Amino acid sequence: MNEHYPFVNPPLPYAYDALEPFIDTKTMHLHHDRHLQTYVNNLNDALKDYPQLQSWSLERLIYNAGRLPLAVRQTIINNAGGVYNHILYFNGMINPSEGLRRGKLYSAIVKDFGTVDNFLEELKNQALSVFGSGYAWLVVTPWGNLRIVTSANQNTPIAQNLCPVLTTDVWEHAYYLKHYNERAAYIDDWLKVVNWKKAEELYNNCISGTKGTQR
Repeated sequence: MNEHYPFVNPPLPYAYDALEPFIDTKTMHLHHDRHLQTYVNNLNDALKDYPQLQSWSLERLIYNAGRLPLAVRQTIINNAGGVYNHILYFNGMINPSEGLRRGKLYSAIVKDFGTVDNFLEELKNQALSVFGSGYAWLVVTPWGNLRIVTSANQNTPIAQNLCPVLTTDVWEHAYYLKHYNERAAYIDDWLKVVNWKKAEELYNNCISGTKGTQR
């Protein structure tokens, strides 16, 4: 992903069939090449007549939504969020997953959730609780602790000064071809392909202050 307008759709960090049998190949093609591409196109269209915004990064656009021109504000919020959320989601998966290994993130999860099993159960329950379309997130708060939060549509927690570690997309287009309406089965499969090494990297960036929003 380039840093500013015109934004481009980055390639997947793995082959389209790399997450089989947990996330199917056809869904990956449609999700990345059509859904994410549409958000990229719509975001560029919204920015094309606003040169004062064209040097802004994706995160800066999201964090400073209140400063955006009213005529394109909601369009930018929706589509910048769609780009940001999808890239984090796609980059947060790998197959085979090595599982959550001991490290700073593991220790923080145990501290804030009691056990890894408690954490995974709460993450799944929060993902199931999203009404309609949205996401479940593991984030770092400004005080350095971990929280699980949800967001509707293409909203993103960086607008609330929360630093994302991982996310799961629970829009139906993320799972309906394979799992139909069984979101719980999709979440179980997604947990099998979480890239915990990437999550550890993002967590370390969050707590070190090297990953943050441009304000």
